[in-house]
Amino acid sequence: MVGIDKSIKSNLLTDTKIFAGYVKDPVVLMNSSSGGAFTAISDYFLDKGDAVICAIYNYQTSDMEFRIIQTKSERNTARGSKYIQSKPGSVFKEALNYLKNNPEKNILFVGMGCQAEGFRKFAAIADVRDRITVVDIICHGLPSPKIWKEYIKSIEIKYGGKITELSFKDKRNGWNNPTSKVNIHGKEILLDDYVRTFYSNCSLRPSCHKCPFSTVERKTDMTIGDFWHIEEKMPNFYNKDGNSLF
Repeated sequence: MVGIDKSIKSNLLTDTKIFAGYVKDPVVLMNSSSGGAFTAISDYFLDKGDAVICAIYNYQTSDMEFRIIQTKSERNTARGSKYIQSKPGSVFKEALNYLKNNPEKNILFVGMGCQAEGFRKFAAIADVRDRITVVDIICHGLPSPKIWKEYIKSIEIKYGGKITELSFKDKRNGWNNPTSKVNIHGKEILLDDYVRTFYSNCSLRPSCHKCPFSTVERKTDMTIGDFWHIEEKMPNFYNKDGNSLF
């Protein structure tokens, strides 16, 4: 991870520091949504034998599902932004069982603001907060899962098959101009209509329009996301293939 030795001062919080970074490995960087923050942070935990909780796309059900992962190959399937609401399922119970069965291990949780806050409170109530590192992702909002399922079903019917690859931020044209697409039978299909609706905010859940976590003031251990406009703030550190904000 490449970093900088000075932070951008916030007028809102005296104890909040903001950093920029990106991974040096060009392959990892191109397969990441921004600067590879998720990969770098999760590597730290996986290399120690700890577990990571994150959302992974299920190609059979068209759902985003939280899972406990313990290998880098599994983690790699979780890379990349997914403009789909994820389901926690039984991951809270699984996390507690993992910690009970592995008293020497810790967990990294990565999710959106609302999800991260829920897991943070759960960890505190279960008295395992000291063994949990909670990282939240800067969030644009979450679309209705039904819209995604109906949209992707229509594509699969039209092209006669299940999608086998999904990317909302393919960086072939650079980090600032991502491509959203799926693959069916080796054919690439763009997701322009879905993405256009997402960025227009029309498909966001009503709760996202009054999100209490859309603020600089957060209770998680770290916040990550795209460092948009870094070329204006730190032009010498800008990387056309992606920059992460910490």
